[in-house]
Amino acid sequence: MKPTRVLAYAVAFTSIISTAGYTAHGAEVPLGSTTMKGHMVTQVLAVDPANYQITIEGADKSPVPLQLTDKAKALHNLKVGDKVDIHVIRSVAYTLDTNVDSTPGISNESKTVRASKDNPNPGGEAIRRVKVTSKITHIDLKKHEVTLLPPEGEARVMKVEDPKLQARMEKLQVGQTINAIYTEVMSVKTSR
Repeated sequence: MKPTRVLAYAVAFTSIISTAGYTAHGAEVPLGSTTMKGHMVTQVLAVDPANYQITIEGADKSPVPLQLTDKAKALHNLKVGDKVDIHVIRSVAYTLDTNVDSTPGISNESKTVRASKDNPNPGGEAIRRVKVTSKITHIDLKKHEVTLLPPEGEARVMKVEDPKLQARMEKLQVGQTINAIYTEVMSVKTSR
């Protein structure tokens, strides 16, 4: 299992326990979220429109190659030396589905918004949302452990160390699911 997914399960479980005192049957209970933002202004070092590749200057001044898709329709307008302004927002939100017997799963959505026709410079916005649902398969109040079944891989046992959180574990039910929703929005503008 990927380290990011393991971290997501650990944070999701901690969030569940901290809010498990709320009762709302048949609904999703928000558990918590985190947001990370990044901004970078750089320049184009190389453009290969035939292969949908560009190289930009990294934060440490080293070249960073980027592979684009055939959706980069205005790539031929990009020139070496053009400025690239990149904004990235990443967030992870966690919810507890109070319905029992939901199934683990992954959904993946993406959307691309291009710059307007009036703007000859390439750019736009890309949005990606991934929802990972894990099912609670076992709760051991004596050992202070909860077992989560992810959509891929084997079940994972999460140990609850905090005594305050341990007291709230009895509100959880086998069959409930935890949703970890990862959203990434990247906005790119170019100029000369």
